[in-house]
Amino acid sequence: MTTPPLYDPPPGSILKAADILKQAAQTGVTCPPVRTLLGADDLGTAYEVQRLNVRRSLTDGRRIVGRKIGLTSPAVQKQLGVDQPDFGALLSDMAVPDGGTVPAGRLLQPKVEAEVALVLGADLPFVGPTVADVLRAVDFALPALEIVDSRISGWDISIVDTVCDNASSGLFVLGGTPVPLTAVNLRDVRMTLLRNEEEVSSGSGRDCLGGPLNAAVWLADVLASAGDPLRAGDIVLTGALGPMVVAAPGDRFDAHITGLGSVQVSFAPDTTDTPDTPDEGVQQ
Repeated sequence: MTTPPLYDPPPGSILKAADILKQAAQTGVTCPPVRTLLGADDLGTAYEVQRLNVRRSLTDGRRIVGRKIGLTSPAVQKQLGVDQPDFGALLSDMAVPDGGTVPAGRLLQPKVEAEVALVLGADLPFVGPTVADVLRAVDFALPALEIVDSRISGWDISIVDTVCDNASSGLFVLGGTPVPLTAVNLRDVRMTLLRNEEEVSSGSGRDCLGGPLNAAVWLADVLASAGDPLRAGDIVLTGALGPMVVAAPGDRFDAHITGLGSVQVSFAPDTTDTPDTPDEGVQQ
């Protein structure tokens, strides 16, 4: 992407890292971190791994429908030793209907976070976009749940690991009532996330890079600089408004974002024995 490789990775390391992550996704068995195969801070090479596996995924009618932004919290950036967000691709089969159920075994280590989704009505093809450019391009906003997942055992991730792993993407859920940006100030929205009717996360639009539009401007600039700009119809998940929480079989999550409405998803019960739930971990 816009971050060039810091060094020439060993021959075959990009393919090897991509193969390890792909096998984990296919088998449902988590893998060790892949950062040891690449430069410890080499985001350019990490995005090459991501792009390779995304291209491999575009079969049987699967298509890219947008992007997700991660690491929008300054605290989490500090935790991973970075000063910028990351991003991954959203594929068509990642979408779960509002009120739908995630089948048992669909994901490996799911966690849930609530955020603002933007749906574009126009392309954003130019480098250095302004907030005004993004405002003109956005058709409407929706409340969203992102269900993040990691193919890496125990969420033992660095920035390189999560970028390679499509920014720890899993599934996403969009609310069903579009809201024009003229009707809501995204910096001032408040989010409440319930798990089984108990509040487990909260936050505001300002907790996402100072505002979801700031995150969208960052993403539009990075993708346009890479020659792969955001296009009309794309979904943009702008980043978590509060801490992520672990999802277990049988859980139900309800998120409410002021000015945008609510969105809900459930996880099917699992009839098999499952390992202990991992810690809440890194917010994406």
